[in-house]
Amino acid sequence: MSEPFLSQPSSPADWERYFDLRWRVLREPWEQPRGSERDSLDDNCMHVMLCDQDRYPLAIGRLHFPTPDVGQVRYMAVDPAFRRKGFGRQVLAGLERLAEAAGALRIRLNARENAVPFYESQGYRIVAPGELLFGAIVHQVMEKQLAVLP
Repeated sequence: MSEPFLSQPSSPADWERYFDLRWRVLREPWEQPRGSERDSLDDNCMHVMLCDQDRYPLAIGRLHFPTPDVGQVRYMAVDPAFRRKGFGRQVLAGLERLAEAAGALRIRLNARENAVPFYESQGYRIVAPGELLFGAIVHQVMEKQLAVLP
């Protein structure tokens, strides 16, 4: 496999593959229906995917702005066959760059308990308890200060 590259979904095939990975990793294991991986904010967000040479996403994430100075990361997912290769870190770094370029001063996310150590290793800290998703998945609200661009 050649070196994966960061991209944004742009074609109908990209979007289909992007949402398929989001569903398979974040919803299917909890028997959630297709379509539950999408929400009303998707059309107004920034989406990043780390792709193989055929543009199949190996890792994905989304960024939106609840306020002008706060970026919110959601729907981070890494294909199970490609975990522990730094792909999630690359997607997160890409989302952070987009947030900084848009003027965000900090970035926030809701981390599943099993992902907290990953986000802590990337400079995030727990700021509050998060939601309980599907009655089973405990989350923590985490934040990171971003560099202020000149």
